Amino acid sequence: MTDVTKTLHKWHASFRKGTDFDSWGQLVEAIDEYQILARQLQKEVQSSNSHDFTEEQKVGRGTLVMSASSLKYPCYNQSQEDFKLEDLKKLEPIIKNILTYNKDFPFDVQPVPLRKILAPGEEENLDVEEELDAATGAGSTPPFPTRVPGTLLPRLPSEPGMTLLTLKIEKIGLKDAGQCIDPYMTISVKDLNGVDLNPVQDTPVAIRKEDTYIHFCVDVEIQKHLEKLPKGAAIFFEFKHYKPKKRFTSTKCFAFMEMDEIKPGPIVIELYKKPTDFKRKKLNLLTKKPLYLHLHQTLHKD
Repeated sequence: MTDVTKTLHKWHASFRKGTDFDSWGQLVEAIDEYQILARQLQKEVQSSNSHDFTEEQKVGRGTLVMSASSLKYPCYNQSQEDFKLEDLKKLEPIIKNILTYNKDFPFDVQPVPLRKILAPGEEENLDVEEELDAATGAGSTPPFPTRVPGTLLPRLPSEPGMTLLTLKIEKIGLKDAGQCIDPYMTISVKDLNGVDLNPVQDTPVAIRKEDTYIHFCVDVEIQKHLEKLPKGAAIFFEFKHYKPKKRFTSTKCFAFMEMDEIKPGPIVIELYKKPTDFKRKKLNLLTKKPLYLHLHQTLHKD
């Protein structure tokens, strides 16, 4: 099975799951699946490597599919007329055969602007009023390819005498948790100078919001044996969400774990104000309230 075929199967599966949840009246789960699909399509449309798609297919199909999924729910896009489930089901042949589908789109939609996912520090330039401390210049340019939400990697092969770490991101506490749109986490491992030691990974969108918590319940496999990490390394967690008025994805806060905090079992770590300071020199707590990032660590040693 080619990579393109695998991608198409993945899109189709997300779409079917969304419409199934929709037909069962499980709207929260349906929204999650539609948003996952929209993000997958958006990434393909934005990707400079998506040579399998013509420009017409990228803009005319990918963007319109995203428009349909967002317009269905006015809380994400203030539309006067929401699409019904039977309308969305008309999209299935397009999702299933998006590389070769040449028929007219089944109903009219207005294209929506593609979301821009910003690098660390980039949102400060677009949202100055919320980024008063952007002048610190924190952040670094990752040497690994840029990733987008839902790019978690599998566990590395075991090596004799070496230890691997699995981090389960359980939940994050935020006073405005319910207002965050499409929240996800970016996980990276940095040295003391803020240089990436591993490929950067992004979680899928959080599975649910409950009071002051956003739940992820997702495992992240650290992509290097612990014994091979240099002294002073740290694991960073950047909480990101979409700002519809600004039309970009922004970092809201961050947290980090240092090597001496790695031990089996649960751990809660403090949250810090953006911009993300990978060098850990100017840290300001996000809140004085007892709100933290909740993790569970599992060590694997052969």
